[in-house]
Amino acid sequence: MKLFFFLLLLAILIQALVHASAFSSNANSVTNMNEASVMVGLNKKYHYHKRINCKYACSRRCRKASRKNVCYRACGTCCKRCHCVPPGTYGHKSACPCYAKLRTHGNQLKCP
Repeated sequence: MKLFFFLLLLAILIQALVHASAFSSNANSVTNMNEASVMVGLNKKYHYHKRINCKYACSRRCRKASRKNVCYRACGTCCKRCHCVPPGTYGHKSACPCYAKLRTHGNQLKCP
């Protein structure tokens, strides 16, 4: 019985060594390095926001505002932080949740 467990442990150890040597023999291979980093969890993917033209989007958003300069300034700040501006001149903030959540120091909605 002990011999059986010893052989089983030996077989698992040999399999692990063979698998590890396959990665080390082709260390310069890009595909093997990517597979190894995925296995270890080191392969980080960064999400970059799509750049939008904030000047155009904010001028479209603030064209019907009574205080255009104030609206344009607040919208520009929100656009730079959130990388989006809701469509239309008013409302539709569900299209850009980050834009809808920004608040001033007085806890009022920042973005027009």
